[in-house]
Amino acid sequence: MASSSARTLDGARPLTRRSSRRGLGPRLQFLAGFLKHPVMVGSIIPSSRTLIDRMLRPVDWASCRLFVEYGPGVGTFTRPVLERLGPDAKLVTIDTNPDFTSYLQESIADPRLVAVTGSAADVEQILAERGLGKADYVLSGLPFSTLPPGMGDSIGSATARVIRPGGAFLVYQFSPKVLDFIAPVFERIERGFEWINIPPATLFWAWREPAEELAEAAE
Repeated sequence: MASSSARTLDGARPLTRRSSRRGLGPRLQFLAGFLKHPVMVGSIIPSSRTLIDRMLRPVDWASCRLFVEYGPGVGTFTRPVLERLGPDAKLVTIDTNPDFTSYLQESIADPRLVAVTGSAADVEQILAERGLGKADYVLSGLPFSTLPPGMGDSIGSATARVIRPGGAFLVYQFSPKVLDFIAPVFERIERGFEWINIPPATLFWAWREPAEELAEAAE
């Protein structure tokens, strides 16, 4: 299938996209996914570029070897992550909607992308089955405030276990409810707010502190 290289800004890696497939475009695919699984899609409108850039700003791309994204949808964050990711790194996307998984597989020609249909609560199993170790960063726009009972706790705990010390859980939300699930399992949480998005979003960077810092804090 023919492909083309997208131009990127600020020295980001060129991202190869497959030629447009027959069927829904990204906006209609996103809308279809929202209508099919409204509880699992945070917003009917994809995130703004301003929000994306701010959310990803703290990432140390030079040392990142494994990046995980929950609920990638049609790749609004997936493509910017791949543009920044090193040539030997991997991006694992996890979505409960197989239509979104298929869309990413068919629209992005990049060997670093591993698109999986599954639950974020099973992230440990998903990575282990593919011979991948700890994640450096996990990104999520899943709407924690509307997840089924118990799911938020499961995702928060599993994510904390799968991120290496020094790594972070990057979360963008339209409700602060996610704090109930990440505050008990992450050592440090930074918070921001982005107005240039529809709707405006609250941003969280939940960090796993390096082992030596935890030891010093315990003394």
